[in-house]
Amino acid sequence: MKERRVLVVEDERTIAESVAARLRAEGFAVEIAADGPSAVEQFRTGQPDLVVLDVMLPGFDGLEVCRRIQAVRPVPVLMLTARDDETDLLVGLAVGADDYLTKPFSMRELAARVHVLLRRVERAAAPARPAIRLGDIEINEAERRVRRAGADVHLTPTEFDLLVHLAGRPRTVLPRERLLAEVWGWAEGSGTRTVDSHVKALRRKLGADLIRTVHGVGYALEVPA
Repeated sequence: MKERRVLVVEDERTIAESVAARLRAEGFAVEIAADGPSAVEQFRTGQPDLVVLDVMLPGFDGLEVCRRIQAVRPVPVLMLTARDDETDLLVGLAVGADDYLTKPFSMRELAARVHVLLRRVERAAAPARPAIRLGDIEINEAERRVRRAGADVHLTPTEFDLLVHLAGRPRTVLPRERLLAEVWGWAEGSGTRTVDSHVKALRRKLGADLIRTVHGVGYALEVPA
């Protein structure tokens, strides 16, 4: 199996080296970039399979890095942020991030998130079901493309996987913990806010009425009559 490559973008040297050491111990080839411009350049030349990306960077910030690298080639992005602000998280998801960790975090959790993101990329290459239609929304798994009223809608890989998972069980209420386990691959339910953030992103892109909240339980996808 080909060695997976990870680009770690972090300007705090101690954190960058700790993350790189843990990921190398997990079997990954790791490169480090310490600012926005060098991150984009190393992404172009190194062709990593995944990017661990800090939000606060010199040169230009991680959100701009994410925009630029996603324009070059879609790639899973795990964002690191020192702020637990929902607006920042939603902006990160909007520019193409797939997941996030708020500092301080454990290296064990970071490594687990990286493995999960890469497994989802592998699952995406599996044979797809026929296109799913929900009113004026069409979900094409083979092309990993979503259209609304004939126009393409850009979704991150995680948003796409969450939408397909909900669409496969229309009107069924799925608890946040189950979504974390089945979409993200997390065995524990401490990241339920991750689910909430991705649902908000889907509503913003596809319509507020598409996904119904069942307070205290989870979410259900509504199928137009």
